[in-house]
Amino acid sequence: MGGARILVTDDHPLTREGLSLAARAALPGVQVDTAGTVAEAVPLLSRLTPYRLILLDFALPDSHGYAGMLQLQQYAPATPIVIVTAHEQSHLIEAAKALGAAGFLFKSQPLDTIAGILREVLAGRTHFPSNVAPDPLIAAARAQIATLSKAQYAVLLALADGRSNKQIAYDLSITEATVKAHLTAVFRKMGVTNRAQALLAAGPLLRSAQEGAS
Repeated sequence: MGGARILVTDDHPLTREGLSLAARAALPGVQVDTAGTVAEAVPLLSRLTPYRLILLDFALPDSHGYAGMLQLQQYAPATPIVIVTAHEQSHLIEAAKALGAAGFLFKSQPLDTIAGILREVLAGRTHFPSNVAPDPLIAAARAQIATLSKAQYAVLLALADGRSNKQIAYDLSITEATVKAHLTAVFRKMGVTNRAQALLAAGPLLRSAQEGAS
C-alpha cells in the first residue's frame, strides 16, 4: 500500500478530521490529503501519484450540488468518488448513482461504519444505502441523459443554473464554440430541439443535483 493516497474535501475542519481518521482505518498506511473547497482540491489532482479515493462533501463554498463532483471527475476520471452529506433524501442518492459516484455516506454514521464503506469502495465495489426506494422520475430522467458525456452533462447542469454560453465557457474553462457544440450534442441525444425542452426532460435529475446543503 506504499504511496497510496486518499483526498478528503470538506469545508468543516472537524468533519475533515473525522473522515481522515476513517480513511486511515480503511487503508492503514495511506496518506490523506485534505481540501476545503473544489478549487483547493483540483491542484492536488495533478500530482503524479493518482488518488485511490476521493471523499467529497456534497455542498462546498465554491460548488453547488453535484457540480463539484463533475469537476473533479474531469481531472481524475479513474478515481472513485464517495459523496458525503448530512442530508438523507433519496433523490440525492439516486442522482449520485446517475452521475457515477462510487458511494454515498452520511456524516451521522459512526466512524467505523464509514471506514467499512470506504473499504468496500477501495475493493472495487459501490456502496449506496439499501433502504432507499428508487425514484421513478429520476430513473426516467437518468435514462433520458444516459448517453451524455461528463462534459456534456456539465454544460447541461450549468445551463440549468441559468448561465449564458459565455459564463459556462468561463466556468468550465472551455470556448463558447465548445459550449455550443456540447449543447447541440445534448439536444440531439435527448431528442429535443432547444434549452427549455432539455431542461424539462432532465428536470427531476437536475433538481436533485442542485439541492441540499452540508
